[in-house]
Amino acid sequence: MILAVVGGKGGVGKSTVAFELAALREAVVVDADLAMADLPTARGPDLHDVLAGRADPIEAVREGGAVSMLPCGRTLAGARACDVGALGDALEAVADAYGDVVVDCAAGMRADVGVPLAVADACVVVTAPERPALADAIRARELARTFDAGLAVVAYNRADEAPESVERALGAPAVPIPADDAVPRARETGRPVTSLFPDAPAVGGFAALADTVRACGL
Repeated sequence: MILAVVGGKGGVGKSTVAFELAALREAVVVDADLAMADLPTARGPDLHDVLAGRADPIEAVREGGAVSMLPCGRTLAGARACDVGALGDALEAVADAYGDVVVDCAAGMRADVGVPLAVADACVVVTAPERPALADAIRARELARTFDAGLAVVAYNRADEAPESVERALGAPAVPIPADDAVPRARETGRPVTSLFPDAPAVGGFAALADTVRACGL
């Protein structure tokens, strides 16, 4: 199963949501933001190498950490060398080998967002309680519809509750994830907040998000 995590606007917490969902689902998280990767990285082949034909996607997966991961490179040269059209095959290869894959997509409406949506079984849209963020989330939702990627749930990040207007606008249940200082503290360590600070307020939001995805049969 491939679950794409998208958000039209940067800075809404998309990478954090993808990382935490992967941890809760025991999935491989793929950092598919080819130009502005944000998830932890490590030595060895990465997604830039895979999409440039220099590495196999399976050998680029890092196992043994808190979350299994296919990281992405950080260089502009690496991003330019990527064949974005090969991204779908890479994601499907990882899904065939590992089962569940959560894809941290790039922000915005670029081609490297459309490719994961084209192969995804469903998507999660991440937004926040600011009007521009919601407008961008609606555009991301429309892009997902273009590629027939069903919307499983909306992650309404850094909020104590999700207004019904958000669910109506996006056409899916919205799960609030409260603002929580434990989240950036966990990100600094490269570990999910759900394992490092299990009693933190945000953990309940991430757990509800994962439960809603499961309720969709995913």
